Amino acid sequence: MTQTAPSSTPPATPASELPTGLPSDPSSPPAAARGRIHRAWFVAAVTFVTIIGAAAFASLPGLLIEPLHEEFDWSRGTIGFAVSVNLALYGLTAPFAASLMDRFGIRRVVAVALLVISAGSVATVWMTAAWQLVLFWGVLVGLGSGSMALAFAATVTNRWFTARRGLVTGILTAAGASGQLVFLPLLSWLVEHHGWRPAAVTVSLAALSVVPFVWLLLRDHPADVGLAPYGGAYTAKPVPAAGAARRALAVLFRAARTGPFWLLAGTFAICGASTNGLVKTHFVPAAHDHGMPVTAAAGLLAVIGVFDVVGTIASGWFTDRFEARRLLAVYYALRGVSLLFLPMLLAPSVHPPMVFFIVFYGLDWVATVPPTIALCREHYGDDSAIVFGWVLASHQVGAAVVAFLGGLARDVFGSYDLVWYTSGALCAMAALMAMVIRRGRAAAAAAAPTAA
Repeated sequence: MTQTAPSSTPPATPASELPTGLPSDPSSPPAAARGRIHRAWFVAAVTFVTIIGAAAFASLPGLLIEPLHEEFDWSRGTIGFAVSVNLALYGLTAPFAASLMDRFGIRRVVAVALLVISAGSVATVWMTAAWQLVLFWGVLVGLGSGSMALAFAATVTNRWFTARRGLVTGILTAAGASGQLVFLPLLSWLVEHHGWRPAAVTVSLAALSVVPFVWLLLRDHPADVGLAPYGGAYTAKPVPAAGAARRALAVLFRAARTGPFWLLAGTFAICGASTNGLVKTHFVPAAHDHGMPVTAAAGLLAVIGVFDVVGTIASGWFTDRFEARRLLAVYYALRGVSLLFLPMLLAPSVHPPMVFFIVFYGLDWVATVPPTIALCREHYGDDSAIVFGWVLASHQVGAAVVAFLGGLARDVFGSYDLVWYTSGALCAMAALMAMVIRRGRAAAAAAAPTAA
């Protein structure tokens, strides 16, 4: 459809026609941006593809436990320790990455992170000792993945969107599950038929292939292209702040003096323990213990990824409409119930009750992320992306602890049953903690019938 630009654009402001120019009225976006698909949606699309490409690394740990145990005779606890280092660094790097994105820009930080992931993954091909697994997969891939963790999605959402933040958060969070859906069947087939090394190389190439998209298409801030955030007013790009580490720590110290931070961190630690640390790491070997082929178990994890996309996007939609803390309580309670039933469902073949568990659990996999980010934004405002980075750190510490203890429990007791039951009980505790979180001042003011 052709626009009548001459009648709507004053002739005295030709600079507004430049692609990267600033608007003459700083309170509104340029006229040329109206009536078209907002650039924010293209940025969100690039972010989605980037997270999918980097998600390959998250699909591999559960597939590596048995092959590495058989080839090198490393205990499951030792392999679980390397995975736990990866998960812990993934979380602990996130808040510093959010500050680095403020300092150096999203594009540079994410591109470097992808290169580090690629290097760490391909280096495992030549390892011969367990400490090398810890260094390459645990440290390098952990640092790289943490630098573009969910704080990446939170930063993009906060900068580019004012409206539809819950929905966009849900879509970007679902990207990780989409990556799992894309890569897990392929990686499990490679491990089954060609060994774990081709799978590690595939992860490396997947991360590397996304770098050009990030460098050429991603933009750090709407002001870089003379636009306002989607659904908001135009604001100039903030001056880069020096001292990224200092700011991340300062935000942590301020947030740590508030009750909601500890409740969010506690619930999200349990979230990580019951997803990345437990199911993503130990579901495949646990199912294999009961006689299920590795490819079938990996296929079930991929199906979790399918329904995770649906559940997370739906959760983002719900978060725009319902109270976030109540959503969290419901999600954790349902997850806990499903984990308590899982030990009774594991069998040599896939049967209808197991399929029901996979669908039910998949809908709840990371549905907790949109309301958790919303609560961070509600309580901590402009610092919310960094605060969420620290909350995400607790998520990954919880995941790391269970990744290690789950493997240790399997070595000691010969079964994962105790781990499933304990995680179910922890989810019930998380549901209670979520209900204790008070409403932020901004949310309380918005709920008031009138404002002074």
